[in-house]
Amino acid sequence: MNIRVKMIATLVAAVGATAATGAYAQALVKIDGSSTVFPITEAVAEDFQKAKKGAVRVTVGISGTGGGFKKFCRGETDVSNASRPIVEKEMAACREAGIKYIELPIAFDALTVVMNPKNSFLKQITVAELKTMWEPGAQGKVTKWNQINPAWPDQNLKLYGPGADSGTFDYFTEAVVGKSKSSRGDFTASEDDNVLVQGVSRDVGGLGYFGFAYYFENKDKLKAVPVVNKKGVAVTPSLEAVMDGSYEPLSRPIFIYISAKSADKPEVKEFIEYYLKHGGKLAKEVKYVPLTDADYKHALDNFSKKKTGTAFGGHAEIGVKVADLLKRDPKE
Repeated sequence: MNIRVKMIATLVAAVGATAATGAYAQALVKIDGSSTVFPITEAVAEDFQKAKKGAVRVTVGISGTGGGFKKFCRGETDVSNASRPIVEKEMAACREAGIKYIELPIAFDALTVVMNPKNSFLKQITVAELKTMWEPGAQGKVTKWNQINPAWPDQNLKLYGPGADSGTFDYFTEAVVGKSKSSRGDFTASEDDNVLVQGVSRDVGGLGYFGFAYYFENKDKLKAVPVVNKKGVAVTPSLEAVMDGSYEPLSRPIFIYISAKSADKPEVKEFIEYYLKHGGKLAKEVKYVPLTDADYKHALDNFSKKKTGTAFGGHAEIGVKVADLLKRDPKE
């Protein structure tokens, strides 16, 4: 089943679950947020529901990391999927609503730059070239490939990327432009990564970015662009390149946030414990990079102790190690 079909199936299941809850008092775990984290959480939810034999229903929505946090900080969900850490504005919203949360890294993603398969000239790309394309000053001005690199053709450049509610957008702009949310606005934006896949696959001059799982799911329609790292080596995104640290700066940890109040519910507690015990295997199955066994064990310990707050203090960090995050004293 492809990711798009899974999304539709999960959303349909969510509607069914609402009715079922009222009729049968079925235990329910509500999740929303990042489309990047969706494939892992959806895989875990699927297996968990089978293990519980219908006693618990898990619904997984897709409103983007920012959209998910808005619902989470209003107390509408138990768990929020996030492809970046919670930021100060969201921390304040949760604090005002009395929502305490437990931050858990659950895997690594290789944020992937993709091009149309008919593109024959783009062999690799530097972070500086990506910045020239995407920085705010490029809006309405950088419209041709040869404006970025004179060796490239005088061909129209068409950009595709996640919308402003996406954690992927936040991370990419931080890593490439140097400031979160700092981007030109004249590109095709969507919270649905499948819209971006279709756009780049149909536009010869197209270039976009999103999580590795969506690229892998559509690798027959797209080509991944090797990104030049700090050592000057052009690296194609892969599970191995993320694990050995060579694919940077576009490797990133991804997260789930659990409401501390919801963590007291048996169904939520069981789901998160199941997630941390089986999430590594399932992450790999859906083409994400699992954490180490020690990191999952540490995360499970933090959850059992209800260690609330964020290790980031409201600001994203590039190149952070999960083992270091899990040891930090979180801030609320």
